[in-house]
Amino acid sequence: MIEADQVRDDAWIRAEEPSAVGAVRRLAIDLAKTAGFGDERVGQVAVAVTEAVSNLVKHAVQGVALVRPCPVAPQVVELITLDRGPGMPDVARALRDGYSTSGTLGIGLGAITRMASSYDVHSLPGRGTLLAVQFAAKGTTEPPPASGLVRPIGEEVVSGDAFAVSTGEQDITVLLFDGLGHGPAAAHASREAVELFLEGPDDEPLAILRRLHDGLAHTRGGAAAVARVTPARVSYAGLGNISGWITHADDRQGMVSVPGITGHQRRRLRQYEYELDEHATVVLHSDGLTDRWSPTTMPGLFSRSPAVIAAGLLRDAGSRRDDACVVIVRPRRDRA
Repeated sequence: MIEADQVRDDAWIRAEEPSAVGAVRRLAIDLAKTAGFGDERVGQVAVAVTEAVSNLVKHAVQGVALVRPCPVAPQVVELITLDRGPGMPDVARALRDGYSTSGTLGIGLGAITRMASSYDVHSLPGRGTLLAVQFAAKGTTEPPPASGLVRPIGEEVVSGDAFAVSTGEQDITVLLFDGLGHGPAAAHASREAVELFLEGPDDEPLAILRRLHDGLAHTRGGAAAVARVTPARVSYAGLGNISGWITHADDRQGMVSVPGITGHQRRRLRQYEYELDEHATVVLHSDGLTDRWSPTTMPGLFSRSPAVIAAGLLRDAGSRRDDACVVIVRPRRDRA
């Protein structure tokens, strides 16, 4: 479970100039040292990050990079990159040792992933590449079963959107909160919501939502949704304009939020139960993403890890005219 002081705005860096390489590398080194990595491992993280961001600068269209503590494992350093082209026609080939083709993002990809504890990549020619890499102090790990991304409006440095994740043996509980408006006041409401969620993340989603509504009256409030995902079911309670979806490769099902403003206006709060099959993925997002996206226009994306799915939705459905947040949960069926 993340702690309140580990909730922060994601610092996206545009990979348009060579200076971006050093900026992301320095952040990665600082995070690795803070997480207790040894000198050799810190060096490996620095090399992998340098390689990945250098590729964006040299070859990508509208490439951006993010390095941060992993939302579900703060001792793990996570690198996420996304771009809008040129994409790779054969990702499997790019991952092989020694593969290098001038002018493509495949250069060095095998080396990057060999230094990773876990990774995932999705790429389509002409659409772009999504890369998520996790670095632990030692050993290999599985890609995290849940992930979320936040991006502030325009050139703002703080976002009014926030999320939090709590993991159990077989369940994952997530909060997504969209503070009313933008800027510091909206961000304050979102941080308060996260702290209230963390007071009792094992409570039922409806109880958590009621706690948020009662506790946010002194803020400007916002929209909130809480989802608990188990191997076979999702329990969902939402208030305001948060989109909740159960998705598959070729369709999606909406989940119900009641109208209102958390902390100020509400109808009767409700908790809804939805069954999940073995291929389902749960998606929550703020209105900073259009709800007109469809899995059918994103070939292969929903077979990837939560971090890569989140990056793909933020890239393809996100708006720069609003704060944006997306959270993805893959049921933990390996522990069922």
